[in-house]
Amino acid sequence: MSPIAFRRSVSRVRALCSGAGVRGRRRGPGLAALGLALLGGVDLAVAAASGSGIYSCVDSAGRRYTSDRPIPECLDREQRVLNRDGSQRQVLPPRMNAEERAAEEERQRQRAHAEAARKDAIRRDRNLVLRYPNEAAHQRAREGALDDLRKAIASSERQVAQLQDERKGLMAEAEFYKGKRLPVKLKAQLDANEAQQQAQRDIILNQQAEMGRINAFYDTELARLRKLWAGATPGSLEADPPSAAASAGR
Repeated sequence: MSPIAFRRSVSRVRALCSGAGVRGRRRGPGLAALGLALLGGVDLAVAAASGSGIYSCVDSAGRRYTSDRPIPECLDREQRVLNRDGSQRQVLPPRMNAEERAAEEERQRQRAHAEAARKDAIRRDRNLVLRYPNEAAHQRAREGALDDLRKAIASSERQVAQLQDERKGLMAEAEFYKGKRLPVKLKAQLDANEAQQQAQRDIILNQQAEMGRINAFYDTELARLRKLWAGATPGSLEADPPSAAASAGR
């Protein structure tokens, strides 16, 4: 029998069991049971003949279905896919509604994010050990990062000292006008001198704060390195807090 003829026979059996082919007669329970058993065997035969998997499930009403393709009545539940010898090939999960699908996609995004973070931590730890094979190398890097700040602080301190010397001369000149209104030019020079001194003091404070941030960064990094040097697996350590890496020019 050809596949087309075989499927036509199956359709006629289904129609007979559903009552479509028996009009005006009352179908007895014996015939119904026989029909269901016959349909199950026919479905298995169809699936086996097609060479594809055999889909099997039980719907919400307890009815068992077997087919050579996914079963519409069981889209809301698992469907077993069997091989021709009856062994299980796989289990199809229930189809999701829009809300369930969105939740699953969010879980997948979170898993992907966590995996990317794990790989990034491994890569960072490996690069860290390659960059600093020992504590001496790490200390040299710290000193290099701090050196420019120290030079900037020293330069600002020299400028403050020069401005203070200039102010002594301006104040000496202002003594001639004691009790009188200062000339506009002299007053402007004194105000400008004070503003420049304050600007340099602010620069010094900012540079000192930056030195503190860089030292804190290197301290945290050194603690991590010591664990890695001792044999900790790259990526296994807790994430470091936000650091001053950008400030250190790294």
